[in-house]
Amino acid sequence: MGRPTVLALHYQNDVLHPDGRIRVGLAVDDPAREAVLEAAIRLQQGARAKGWPIIHVRVAYRPDYADLVQNAPILRAVVASGAVQEGSWGAQFHDALQPLESPVEFVVTHTRINAFYGTPLDTLLRQLDSRQLLISGVATHSVVESTVRHAVDCGFEVTVLADACAAAKPETHRAALENMRLIATISDVASTLEAFP
Repeated sequence: MGRPTVLALHYQNDVLHPDGRIRVGLAVDDPAREAVLEAAIRLQQGARAKGWPIIHVRVAYRPDYADLVQNAPILRAVVASGAVQEGSWGAQFHDALQPLESPVEFVVTHTRINAFYGTPLDTLLRQLDSRQLLISGVATHSVVESTVRHAVDCGFEVTVLADACAAAKPETHRAALENMRLIATISDVASTLEAFP
């Protein structure tokens, strides 16, 4: 196995912070939020220690949402909540998961559900000679699953880090992981950091 690349999806204030507008649908005091945050921190620290590339993927829209095609309930909900507006606190990365200025860390912004669609992500991964992707983020059943399916169709081998992912309902999270098990390896942060050189 070669050097993997980490795709860290939507670790943004509106999505993950207790004061965010979306909060992955979790209650403010839900321990699942702290658990996914801790796992994501361990993943990023481990990846940095090993020199693995990290691509931080964020979703953000113009304040007037003119760049958001509202053709799905989840996208209409973003507008209704006033979330992830470019330049806002909510669209920024969570303080604990900020990208570093590094030759192996990158930021990609997207406006659809799939992180590949309409972005330079595929080109960037091929520039990095990435073949093995470690994908984490929120929410499991939306951006994570959509991005995993696209990555597999593009020929990448994918590992989903289940403990660094979350959804509003535990059963939704588990169902998405089961769906992805047909096309990706489902693992956790500790096992994956140990398995890769």
